[in-house]
Amino acid sequence: MKMEASFDTEESFDDPSCLAPQPPSSPGKRTTNEVKETKTTINGVTFPLPGEGPEQPLLKPNEWSYCDYFWTDKKDPQGTTSVVGFEVLVQKQLKGKQMQKEMSEFIHERIKIEEEYAKNLSKLSLSPLAAQEEGTLGEAWTQLKKSLHDEAEVHLKFSNKLHSEVEKPLLTFRGDHFKKDLKKYEHQLTDLRKQLTSRYAGVEKARKALADRQKDLDLKTQQLEVKLSNKTEEDIKKARRKSTQAGDDLMRCIDLYNQTQSKWFEEMVTSSMELEKLEVERIEWIQQHLRQYTTLRHETDMFNQSTVEPVDQLLQNVEPGKDRELWVKENKTGEVRPVDLDI
Repeated sequence: MKMEASFDTEESFDDPSCLAPQPPSSPGKRTTNEVKETKTTINGVTFPLPGEGPEQPLLKPNEWSYCDYFWTDKKDPQGTTSVVGFEVLVQKQLKGKQMQKEMSEFIHERIKIEEEYAKNLSKLSLSPLAAQEEGTLGEAWTQLKKSLHDEAEVHLKFSNKLHSEVEKPLLTFRGDHFKKDLKKYEHQLTDLRKQLTSRYAGVEKARKALADRQKDLDLKTQQLEVKLSNKTEEDIKKARRKSTQAGDDLMRCIDLYNQTQSKWFEEMVTSSMELEKLEVERIEWIQQHLRQYTTLRHETDMFNQSTVEPVDQLLQNVEPGKDRELWVKENKTGEVRPVDLDI
């Protein structure tokens, strides 16, 4: 993103007309050139005002991409402090990690139930009750009890597969290093944002210094014109040089600010798209292993398909893009991107 600023200090302060006699004017008659504001700076970031400047197309149209909707800060739930847009994305990742952990815990509880169920079925299959039954009815009864043992084996195998093929993958997907990686992204953006705030403070300080120098130059020029003081033309030249220097300082500060904002902008796009990629991977990973859960469940109890078919159908309909669209619509902080700061 190219950022530009222009301020012709030499033309402004070396123009001989600065010393040309002008009729004195009273404060009441003094006129100023009003410049329409087209940009505003919020928390150190510069944005175009609504309706000003060319329309900004989305970076990734029709994708509800993170890189298009989290440029503006927003108030926290208490409305006291501002939360930067990237922090919203980071919290989304941390919440996703927590949800993944809780899903693993849920599967673990399911495994415990299956293990206990298998244990009770196996114990019941060894019961001596009605063991004295004779004839063909006795054979049928013996087979019924044996079927409990077979069913217990099925549920025990189901619990083992749940552990290895569902619980463990959910628990180990993106280990402790994941939060460290998030912190790396967060620190990079935080440091750039601090630099941006500091650069903007420098711009404001330089802007004030320039205004003070210009005011001093105007005052000395008027005093010379109406001969209210013994100021010489040399004093005027000295004041003009200071004003020119102040203008140069302002230009330098604006250039540093725009460079920093450009770097922050690029890092925001890169990092937000990386987090978007990670979120797609997370959803697809969970989708894959929850579908494995339903597959194992089908294999375990073919007579109970009706209880898992709705889940299976919903899992087949999982769409990371749609999830992102719904989440972005609810949590977006602003789709207007930064622009250069002007004089």
